[in-house]
Amino acid sequence: MPIPAALSRTQAWYRRLTVPQFTVVTGLLVIAAGTVILATPLCSSPRVGLWEALFTATSAVTVTGLSVIDVGRDLTGIGQGVLAVMILVGGLGLMAITTFLQGFVVRGTALRRRLDRGQTLDEFGVGGVGRTFRGIALTAAVMILVGATVLYSFGFTDLPRGPERLWAALFHSISAYNNAGFALWSDSLEAYRTNGVVNAVVLVLIVLGGIGWRVTNDVWSHRQRLKRRNLSLHTRLVLRASGILIAVGTLGLMVTESLTRGQFLSSVAWPERLMVALFESISARTAGFTTVHLSLQSISDSGLLLLMTLMFIGASPGGTGGGIKTTTVVALVAATRSTLRGRDDVVIRSRQISDKVVLRAVSITVASLLFVLAMAMVLALSSNLSGEEPFTFLELLFTCISAFATVGLDLGVTEHLGRFGQLVLVFGMFVGRLGILLLLSAIWETLNRDLLSRQNRIGFPREDLYV
Repeated sequence: MPIPAALSRTQAWYRRLTVPQFTVVTGLLVIAAGTVILATPLCSSPRVGLWEALFTATSAVTVTGLSVIDVGRDLTGIGQGVLAVMILVGGLGLMAITTFLQGFVVRGTALRRRLDRGQTLDEFGVGGVGRTFRGIALTAAVMILVGATVLYSFGFTDLPRGPERLWAALFHSISAYNNAGFALWSDSLEAYRTNGVVNAVVLVLIVLGGIGWRVTNDVWSHRQRLKRRNLSLHTRLVLRASGILIAVGTLGLMVTESLTRGQFLSSVAWPERLMVALFESISARTAGFTTVHLSLQSISDSGLLLLMTLMFIGASPGGTGGGIKTTTVVALVAATRSTLRGRDDVVIRSRQISDKVVLRAVSITVASLLFVLAMAMVLALSSNLSGEEPFTFLELLFTCISAFATVGLDLGVTEHLGRFGQLVLVFGMFVGRLGILLLLSAIWETLNRDLLSRQNRIGFPREDLYV
């Protein structure tokens, strides 16, 4: 087939894709390209084959941080640069980038499709996609460069001045702002546990990346008259929820590990315990960095449960992290409060929330929970049947939540899993980054394109259900 004809058919095929389908396809293409590049001798050592490259590329594009290789040892300088680029692609928003690019690929698209794409980009609106994307990119560039400058000048002072320290500062700033959790050292940031500058810079970048561009832009726009009533409801809820989760996580880890006398904090001097607990609390919400060794022996079961809860909730909509999102939890709590008060509508901060938002929050939570449990069950069955190294169900569940919520915290399970188990994690990372509802929507629209149009015109009789 001639090349022009093939390109024409490909373009025609892309025109028929919905936004969810386009996002899934583009994500797979980015991962495939990254896999091939990382597997070349120019980017990696002979130890890195196609499988290791696939796992690493998926983890980078989904900004997870789980790895079966040693990034600093197994990847060359060029390979680490490619990894950083993939982190940026995934962290700046795979949906945002693909939808932005779709405007160049799919020309003559109907207004309805353009509106749909705008809503996928957090309701950027018709004609505002390019401007908003530039705002996201500019904000990310400023944050990353400022963080890298501070890390270079005052953080990684144990490294010799020059390219090595500069690259370490830039790479970890990229990884932190995008909530990726990749580090150039096999023990993550354990060597900098007592370094206040490194801890502060990494935590600030994680939080700024996790709350999302919309929140930072809203706060910056009202910086001269920064009052709560001037900020949008979304911004106020994200900031409030994030603050509560950070405080609860920090104090929770302090309490659980002090009462159980676990090694997680007992090996750390008292002045440093608060900083370690704060770091792990923030990092657990999809960042994946750690300043202490995590294992069943070093942290209590209650501490692991707290970390899993934080991981499952994750970051905020429009941010660089994963999880079910803070606003989803806020909507569920508000709906529960309204039910207990006997109200028919859900009200947050004197604003009524639509039933559609509440139903979406319930759907995201239930679907995500079922998906994670299914992942853990499949991993448990495959481990038992294949005779692999035995893991407790708590270890497997922790790893599955870490993969799905794109966190990257690991109890030492990932590298010891077989290929099938690692494939389950690869699938979980991809689904978690795209969003399970988006993936299900892509599949459903493919299988039921005609049925969907008919269902919109069908009404059904009402009947009560006892719950």
